[in-house]
Amino acid sequence: MAIDPPDIAPGLTDPGLAPLAGGEAGSRRALFGHPPGLTALFMTQMWAEFSYFGLQAMLVYYMTQQLHFDQAKASLIYGAYGGAAFFSPFFGGIIADRWLGRTKSVVLGAVLMMFGHFAMAAEALLLPALVLVALGNGLFLPPLAVQVGGLYGPDDPRRAAAFSAYYMGINLGGLLAPLVCGSLGELLGWHWGFAAAGLGMLVGLTIYLSCRRLLPADPPTAREATRETPRAPRALLSAGERRNLGSLVLVISLVVLFRVGYEQSGNVIALWVADQTDRGVQLLGGRYEVPATWFQSINPLLIILLTPALMGFWARRAQRRGPPDLLARMSVGCAIAALSMVVMVAAAAAHAASGQPVSAWWVIGYFVLLTIGELLVIPTGLALIGARSPVQVAAMMMGAWYIAKFIGSVLAGVMGAYWGAVPATTFFGIGAVAVMSASIGLLGLGRAEARAAAKS
Repeated sequence: MAIDPPDIAPGLTDPGLAPLAGGEAGSRRALFGHPPGLTALFMTQMWAEFSYFGLQAMLVYYMTQQLHFDQAKASLIYGAYGGAAFFSPFFGGIIADRWLGRTKSVVLGAVLMMFGHFAMAAEALLLPALVLVALGNGLFLPPLAVQVGGLYGPDDPRRAAAFSAYYMGINLGGLLAPLVCGSLGELLGWHWGFAAAGLGMLVGLTIYLSCRRLLPADPPTAREATRETPRAPRALLSAGERRNLGSLVLVISLVVLFRVGYEQSGNVIALWVADQTDRGVQLLGGRYEVPATWFQSINPLLIILLTPALMGFWARRAQRRGPPDLLARMSVGCAIAALSMVVMVAAAAAHAASGQPVSAWWVIGYFVLLTIGELLVIPTGLALIGARSPVQVAAMMMGAWYIAKFIGSVLAGVMGAYWGAVPATTFFGIGAVAVMSASIGLLGLGRAEARAAAKS
């Protein structure tokens, strides 16, 4: 399927658009005020996430029902696969920066993921197939996200909004994947679901290759730079670039604390919904119980609904006040996410007092606050990485961003092992403290940078 983003919204123009490699005409046409290349990357990422989350939605069921693995073995494989998929981007980013370049890395990663999904059709190839998907994800994610930032100049206020749109593509794919791949897997057979995931990745790759002229040109890799000037010493990072890297490492470390609380949404919160939430609704004169798994769709649905409004708000704010303070925005997002955990503390207290399942509005309120916080933290963090990373290590630093998800997920899993061993109010309170600590740390870092800039 070939998609030409400039034809989606003809006539929308923005004279401030940065020129794009290979597409001078396209560089002057925009979709909602953004370069058409953003649409191409949005669609590529959406289909990639469709394939990734399609496999993820079926994997445990496939191993336990089709392959007859016991639950412990299936969970171990699932955990190892998930960890590898978000640890590999760090090394994939290094490979893209030093050897392959961004475009080749994206293409190779997509091909590996596609073959991995199709290989799931053979039961004997389960582990090799998962390895292919994890490796492909590592090569694919960092350079694609870096290319989003490459569509804009270093001080372009649209950059943060662009990453919000890009992040919406991630969640749109995550929302559709269980509905399509999961339904095919359960109704027709798991192999049909895996095939749909593989076809989704093929669609994403086709869009990417068809729209390549709309995307930024790759900078020389470290290997190419050395070959062109073999006797020249390797370019060293400037003092400013080293400061930026140090700042980004601190940001990533603080985002780990945010992740510790955030990643409970698919773990302990799922248990809370199943066991401590009144999911009954009155419908057509009868009482029906909403499936617990449906609550997991609240987060991606809210992201899709809220992102356009936030993008419009930030665009108007940028016109009035200039470039945004990204660290302050992330700090506010963490504070709002911490409030979502406070809502669950209150829900846990209400449950302890009554001994009965509590209203579903508690967990709905939790998801609303968590999602707003997420939209202020994660896309903004991606924009910050894209804006501050030196070009020599841009993909590697984008890969380092995903290590925060990996570490946060592991720590959240360790924390989740104590669910039931400590009071729920204490458990959610610990999550609130962790996320609020991230908020305070980001605010302090932003103020320190402002003081340093004032002195220079």
